[in-house]
Amino acid sequence: MDRRLIFAIALMIVVAVLPSLFMKQPPRRPAPGRPAAAESAQAVGHPPVAAPARPLAAAATPSRAPAAGMATIPADTVSVSTPRAAYRFTTLGAALESAALPDLRSFPNRGAVDLVRPGDRLLAYRLVIGTDTLRLDSLPFTMSRAADGVAFSGGRGAVRLSVAYARTPGRNFELDVAGVVDGLEGRGALLLIGMGTGLANVEADSLDNYRRYGVVGRADQPEEKAFSKVAPGETAALDGPYDWVAVKSKYFIGALLSSDTTRREFGGAILTGGPRPGRVATHTQTWVTRTIGADGRFRFQLYLGPQEYREMRPIGRQLDRASPYGWIFKRLVMPVSVWITQLLIWMHRFLHLGYGLVLILFGVLVRLLLWPLNQKAMMASVAMQAVQPLMKDLQTRYKDDPTKLQQEMMKLYKEHKVNPLGGCLPMLLPFPILLALFFVFANTIEFRGVAFLWLPDLSLRDPYYIIPVVMGASMWALSKLGQMGMPPNPQAKMMTTVMPIMMTVLFLNFASGLNLYYAVSNLISLPQQYIINQARMREMDRRKGKS
Repeated sequence: MDRRLIFAIALMIVVAVLPSLFMKQPPRRPAPGRPAAAESAQAVGHPPVAAPARPLAAAATPSRAPAAGMATIPADTVSVSTPRAAYRFTTLGAALESAALPDLRSFPNRGAVDLVRPGDRLLAYRLVIGTDTLRLDSLPFTMSRAADGVAFSGGRGAVRLSVAYARTPGRNFELDVAGVVDGLEGRGALLLIGMGTGLANVEADSLDNYRRYGVVGRADQPEEKAFSKVAPGETAALDGPYDWVAVKSKYFIGALLSSDTTRREFGGAILTGGPRPGRVATHTQTWVTRTIGADGRFRFQLYLGPQEYREMRPIGRQLDRASPYGWIFKRLVMPVSVWITQLLIWMHRFLHLGYGLVLILFGVLVRLLLWPLNQKAMMASVAMQAVQPLMKDLQTRYKDDPTKLQQEMMKLYKEHKVNPLGGCLPMLLPFPILLALFFVFANTIEFRGVAFLWLPDLSLRDPYYIIPVVMGASMWALSKLGQMGMPPNPQAKMMTTVMPIMMTVLFLNFASGLNLYYAVSNLISLPQQYIINQARMREMDRRKGKS
């Protein structure tokens, strides 16, 4: 969890509330001694698979020695293309060796994004049959083209694997995978599906990207195992069964989805920690388990592409929540974040504006919508000032009787129609939006690499720190203007100076798009605050004339 964000939220609440007060379930574990994948196989209704003589995790862990040998096997490649992706498969293990997304840029080299690391492969297969593990990922396969994809066939001895990859109609980043294992003799088997060591790093901020690396499985709700939680050489597991299992980075995801949405067909995932250069978890080998019945057949779908809401939402099954927004604020932030994301994307497309201008317009609209509430807050502030002498009299009269003082204060509020918190709520309402925007910029790929004026990327910090300074200065000006015409208050005066400085420091490394929105929101509030001040002074003069 980002402690800077938590501290920033606390400070924003302090800034909003204190001045007006001064002025007035655990994860499931496999049974001891029983492999998690075998247990998961029974849970999804498949026949139990005999446990291998050695631990399943050991069987799934690739050894480095065969890798050199595999490189000497001649291999052909073939591509299966969709409107927005080109997936290249190799005859070595019938695996995926490249996933190019031509319309998305890789920021280390500015070329097209390729989600598969050089030398790595996804959809590599191994079979656990009884006590033996058959490494199909090291075998050459024969290949045949089809109208909508490609098919492979290969194996060793009597055991043969045939697997076909086909485009999913109407989808940009999905493939249908169907296969059959012959030669099982009615025994069933456990299929291990390799998902590589993590998606390729294609981000300018590598450290932040690596922090998001992890494996997610969805049963009733998505549950994640971060790469950072798996030490080098350590083996960990996600114990299902799951509807889908995915490896992810900050903006991209590779997910295996059950072919039957009513059944959880994946037993779980096995993770083996890799080396950590610079103490950052960059590589973790991942294998997904799926039980195969006596007929040897299996099916699933692959989604391999960006975490775009418009692409993932139609799939359903909560795949768009593989990277949840909000941490402990999830219930509040997630719905607001989804709504804001949809609105900003719609404004971008419908109004044909760049995202920088969209954020400016959004900041203006939010402040205009809050105008009536700000007016009510002003009236509440004036009412509180009007009853201040009466409140001081009550405090003097009942200083030794807190219960009686509380009763009389409530009676005073009721008689004069004063809400002591009426001035706070309008100030707090923008904060859920600001908090949601923090996660929107941290997770939404639509803002990735989007430039505006001197800002090279709205999802990254301002390299010149101009926007955070403008944000802090506008916050100071707004606080100063809000105190005009108010009784002198040393505490509020101190906060007017200290809080903008602290908030500026905190926001220096936040997304420049977030700073842009907040700065615009403050700037558009300045004329609003001036008008409110004028109305407040007129109302105070009117009340004094009546008294």
